[in-house]
Amino acid sequence: MFSLFFLFLLVMVGAEVEERLLPDCKQFLYMGTLPRGLEEQPFKKICQYYDGRPRFFTLYDTFSHIPVYSAYTFKRSDGTKKVDVPWMYEPQLALSKGTRDMQPFPPEAMHKSFEDTQAVLDDYSDSVYYERGQLNPDEHQAHPEDKAATYTLTNVVPQIREFNIGPWKAHEHTIRKRLNNYCRGTAYVVTGVTTAGHMIRRQNINRLGIPRYLWSAYCCTNYDHNAPFDERTKFPAFASHGLNDREDNKVQEMSVSQLEEFLKRVTYVDSTFQIFYDNCAPPSSAQ
Repeated sequence: MFSLFFLFLLVMVGAEVEERLLPDCKQFLYMGTLPRGLEEQPFKKICQYYDGRPRFFTLYDTFSHIPVYSAYTFKRSDGTKKVDVPWMYEPQLALSKGTRDMQPFPPEAMHKSFEDTQAVLDDYSDSVYYERGQLNPDEHQAHPEDKAATYTLTNVVPQIREFNIGPWKAHEHTIRKRLNNYCRGTAYVVTGVTTAGHMIRRQNINRLGIPRYLWSAYCCTNYDHNAPFDERTKFPAFASHGLNDREDNKVQEMSVSQLEEFLKRVTYVDSTFQIFYDNCAPPSSAQ
């Protein structure tokens, strides 16, 4: 019966993992272009599908079992959370065939078939200090199915509780309100992490990379030019980072170029690193 169930799983489930960016996922990136400067890293590109539709894009580290970043389009939202969704995983990280959709976690005995390539629920179950923090937060989505899709562990990193429910949550609210009020077109968001080699261990095995910093940047070229000056100066693009710690964890806002220079100093991006194509220059400006 176990073998039959496993074969059934192979046929019925999957996520879209490719060496190249799928056309379906280009819609979540400004000008359909990935952040530049990470090409030499051995990460997996995941087009995150839920209920038959692409929902966002994730660059995933299968060694540290956490996302490097998630890229998504912001949807005007009232900030409500969808709390009745089971946590999900991405079958295609471990299985060669299957459908594209992320799936709820199967019985515990099945976890061994894919826990080498991604996080599982047990990795977080005994963690005292860390919570599952979404890079693409459900409150930045509007449709119930888009919200549900954010509950995959490939969109989650270990966040210190005090940081997760404090400065970082407040920052997500700030960005939601700003983009709700002043972005008139599509807002493209990229949210990621830096690491310093520290890991969460389970059964004496390194399982989850612990982010040192969380960072985020958005690009919205069609915005309200009559917005208050303090808000108008944060368009078409702005960025932020915060220390994933109990103390000194204030989220600092800054220009995208300042964030890029910071990431060049503290992580493995190369000298060409650029989050948004042409630095989020509006098409008319480029012309």
